[in-house]
Amino acid sequence: MKHSMIKIALIALTLWMSASLSMAEEPQSQKAKQANAAAKAKAAAKKSKPAPPKVELVDINSATKEELKKLPGIGDADADKIIAGRPYLTKAHLQTHNIVSPGVYQAIQQLVVARQKDAKFAKGVKK
Repeated sequence: MKHSMIKIALIALTLWMSASLSMAEEPQSQKAKQANAAAKAKAAAKKSKPAPPKVELVDINSATKEELKKLPGIGDADADKIIAGRPYLTKAHLQTHNIVSPGVYQAIQQLVVARQKDAKFAKGVKK
């Protein structure tokens, strides 16, 4: 009888330890699954995110008055001043030559360029 009770106790202890171990492992595997799912969701979000629209820069040396007026803060008077002051070596000349106010320049500086069509502005060219 003692042996059978010991056997039953050992079996019960083994079952209890086995159940405890599987319960301890379950949260870890659950955390791993959640982390994997989160990583997949993040990767899917990056793939589905549309690319920002490409902004076409306005060339202050060749843009029409209407094109210049589409820029933030540029009205008829500013567009006329920009056209009258051409050609510009750099877009910064809009501010340094007092063509537009510093605030307007800050608003448009990422939207404009000063392309050079005349060889006298090309670097390294001597005339």
